[in-house]
Amino acid sequence: MGVTGRKVRIGIIGCGGIAHAHMQQYLKFDDVEVVAGADLIPHKAEKFFEEFGVQAKCYNSHTELLEDESLHLDGVSVCTYNMTHAECTIAALKKGLHVLLEKPMCVTLEEGIEMMRAEKESGKILTIGFQPRFDENMKMVKKVVQSGVLGKIYYIQTGGGRRRGIPAGTHTTFIEKDTAGLGALGDIGCYALDVVLNALNYPKPLSVTGYTSNYFGTDPNYVRYQQNNHPEFAKKFGVDDFAAGFIKLEGDIIVDFRISWAMNMDTPGDTIILGTKAGLRIPSTDCWNGSIGGPLKLYSEVAGEQIVSEIPMKESNVPCFELKVRSFVDAIEKDLPAPIPTSQIIYNQAILSGIKKSADLGSEQIKVEIPEV
Repeated sequence: MGVTGRKVRIGIIGCGGIAHAHMQQYLKFDDVEVVAGADLIPHKAEKFFEEFGVQAKCYNSHTELLEDESLHLDGVSVCTYNMTHAECTIAALKKGLHVLLEKPMCVTLEEGIEMMRAEKESGKILTIGFQPRFDENMKMVKKVVQSGVLGKIYYIQTGGGRRRGIPAGTHTTFIEKDTAGLGALGDIGCYALDVVLNALNYPKPLSVTGYTSNYFGTDPNYVRYQQNNHPEFAKKFGVDDFAAGFIKLEGDIIVDFRISWAMNMDTPGDTIILGTKAGLRIPSTDCWNGSIGGPLKLYSEVAGEQIVSEIPMKESNVPCFELKVRSFVDAIEKDLPAPIPTSQIIYNQAILSGIKKSADLGSEQIKVEIPEV
């Protein structure tokens, strides 16, 4: 059983697409009950819980939900659009609740720092939703890097993306500046960065030079707009659909990064990690999905001969998203540290924010400065 002999009581803030994935996982756990939800769109929360056949209290804002002390919540999943991640998370922490926050952490570095301050003051858990961390193949990437077999790492190429993959459903929260703030950069770029930064145990970023574009998103003839009969979305598109960055990390490491929602290419390249003793290739996927596109390949030299070793792909019987949500519940019940801590992800956020700021200024180099919390 959960907290003090009872079930862990969860609220969901934001009842859109990703909230469904959270709810599906919570329903698997006998020691959890989702008792409340909030969404700005009238009746959306009610329809959300009706879909799952769950009895819960529904609210029209996160403020209303958090102010209802009769709920006796232990934690919340924050599943809102990017621009409200900080507001909702800080409010929940100040109410003494643990928080599982969907990625990206937020939009700006300044928001991230304020969230960390609220976390520290509350003494509660704030964990960020990077489920690829739980993928067995991603774990293997870190094992290889941490084994020392690559020697001193000096250069990394990472990223990924989609040939045609701008979110173009029935809503525009993913593509409007006022709601999303970041496009492909924040949506899937944060994952690509986490793969390599986590493998390196998150060295501090020192500087960032960035570039962004949105040639596809602002084109009313974009194929997915036409297929979904939403060519007017082009007028609302206010974020990036492609981003690139050149990042300097502590330890004299360079990261060459690129990410895409749409491009005239099947992939912007595999992830490669170059070291003085060996190099590691992490095959890309057609549509960035949080895992790898094939066996890892290790390029090294043995007795003067150049060799390539394959590391077979691993399978997991438990979906990564389930493991992510379960780790949050376990941390609440067992008083454990945040599974994916802000002390790491703030570096990820600093890079995302730096790329956007650099691009907005015309690709100027941005010095990364992260105040202590």
